[in-house]
Amino acid sequence: MSSHRACRRGSAYLLAVLLGIGALAAPARAAADPYVDQLADAAATPTLGWTGCGEGFECATAQVPLDYNHPQAAQIELAVIKLPASDPGRRIGTLFVNFGGPGPSGVDRLRERGRWPWLFSDELRARFDLVSWDPRAVSRSAGTQCFAGADEQSAYLGTFPGTPTDPRDEPAFFAAAADIAARCAQHAGPILHHASTANTARDLDLLRRAVGDQALTYHGISYGTQVGAIYANMFPGRVRAMAFDGSLDFEGNVNGHGSDGVNLPLDTRQGVAAGIAETFDTFLRECSAAGPGCAFAAGDPKLKWIALAERARIAPITVGDTPWTFSQIVSAAGSLSRPETYPDLAILLQNLFDSATVLPHRTPDRVFSSEHPANRVEAFYTIQCSDSAVPTDPDVYSRAAAAEDLHSRYFGRIAVFNATPCAFWQAEDHDRYTGPWNRETAAPILVLNSRYDPATPLAGAKAGAAQLKQAQVVVIEGAGHSSMYVQSTCAEHLKRDYLFTAQLPPAGVSCGIDRSPFA
Repeated sequence: MSSHRACRRGSAYLLAVLLGIGALAAPARAAADPYVDQLADAAATPTLGWTGCGEGFECATAQVPLDYNHPQAAQIELAVIKLPASDPGRRIGTLFVNFGGPGPSGVDRLRERGRWPWLFSDELRARFDLVSWDPRAVSRSAGTQCFAGADEQSAYLGTFPGTPTDPRDEPAFFAAAADIAARCAQHAGPILHHASTANTARDLDLLRRAVGDQALTYHGISYGTQVGAIYANMFPGRVRAMAFDGSLDFEGNVNGHGSDGVNLPLDTRQGVAAGIAETFDTFLRECSAAGPGCAFAAGDPKLKWIALAERARIAPITVGDTPWTFSQIVSAAGSLSRPETYPDLAILLQNLFDSATVLPHRTPDRVFSSEHPANRVEAFYTIQCSDSAVPTDPDVYSRAAAAEDLHSRYFGRIAVFNATPCAFWQAEDHDRYTGPWNRETAAPILVLNSRYDPATPLAGAKAGAAQLKQAQVVVIEGAGHSSMYVQSTCAEHLKRDYLFTAQLPPAGVSCGIDRSPFA
């Protein structure tokens, strides 16, 4: 059975369920683990004073404890945004959305993406208020500040060394990673000790109480699945429905399996390099199949890529007036989350392949661009380093880089060095969540994942789902990161029907994509 036919079968099944129950009352609740996190229950419910903030959105702030061990002491404010249900008479409740990261502003992303029809269809938006927020340490919500101001931040991050492509570059990279950790320890203040996802899950439960929902309806994307998994295990009886989209290996992300936490860098143990390599191979195959519709299709794209990459190892390649280093080319080739960008990537690779200008000297790589939205970089490290056990010995990263070069010649190092500042991080959140992951929730969890995902590989999504008490994986047969970017009407319908009913689709259902990136 094709993926499209399987999807239609699942939607027809759920439509029958809807017709059978009539009005969409709260779904039947399964027995749930009675465990509940006591720290959140001791905190006061925030008051949300919603005010219009343009384009149909409403905004508010929520006061929550900085430290849930002392809920009546210092408070922080969370920035919250809502897109009200378009059919209030048929409203089910609130759908909380975390768009991932960690680091980007949830407020900004709901503004940008709340009306993307392949992510939130008209039918879904009719029945739910969509609510997102800047999690603690992010942007407007007690955002981590590691620099004196925006100019210093931009200058510093704009010269931060890129992924070491040669062992000779590693000492400078380790020094820079240690330096940014020290800067954050010096300037950021107490938020560094209270930024774990466990505390974000507590914030989420307070927001649920603030909007008046008896149980949580949630859509988590990428890192947002980590938020969801931790919430589901801290408040298992309060889960109404949870859709995870582009999902993680939760135990792998937090502790690592076995001794991985001290022996393998974070993204290496998540299999990110393999995910990028598989997705890039899919990009090349689809490019070749597209023929003239893909700028890199002529000849053998795989051989052309190898020739291009190996040439760039020797010295940067100049296109126009811009020199491209090996690291920059590999980073561009590995930026595969959004299929809509694949045609532009093909043009870039063809221009690099055609260029005959080679600079006679090595140019230092840079890992960050010169423009940095809000505090995304600092927030990423604040939250990730709070949550995850990582190796603290630079030699572990060097050995892993050498090994990954053998396994994935071009993309292995991307996964090795991504979270290196965590090796030098000077703050700790003692409330970080470390398990268990299999508490019985009041409703089963739906997991969506692309077949070829460069950020959350399918193997990791399946591993994470297996750690949960009751979860079902639906594969989207395409390349890219989550259904936020991989457009699939089928996947949106399955997610929508599940969020309406809290009932999983039939086993074995999968989904196709709406069109090829090169269509």
